[in-house]
Amino acid sequence: MQYILLVRLSPEGIDATLDNPRAPLEAERSVSMPGVSALGIYAVLGQYDFVAIIDAPDNDAAARWSIAFAARIRGEITTMPAVPISHLEGPGDPNRSMESSEPLPGQTSN
Repeated sequence: MQYILLVRLSPEGIDATLDNPRAPLEAERSVSMPGVSALGIYAVLGQYDFVAIIDAPDNDAAARWSIAFAARIRGEITTMPAVPISHLEGPGDPNRSMESSEPLPGQTSN
């Protein structure tokens, strides 16, 4: 399951990123947890500084990864499960498949 992480840097995190623009990528790569993989991190404009996308087996694993990442990046993170649109169809819909999820842009399906 994919999760979206909305990141706001603390003043210390901003200073660290200004000193080393690769700091967010290094923080992302330094968090290693079984079953969790980072799919990307993006700088954004607006109320958040970065958006990260991870793949994790469940909410608990996503929360653990998010906490570890927040500590390394020195920021506050809002973590949200990303639900594929196809999962919003009615439970009796024969076209609905909980086993498959839609690939992210630029990602190939298996």
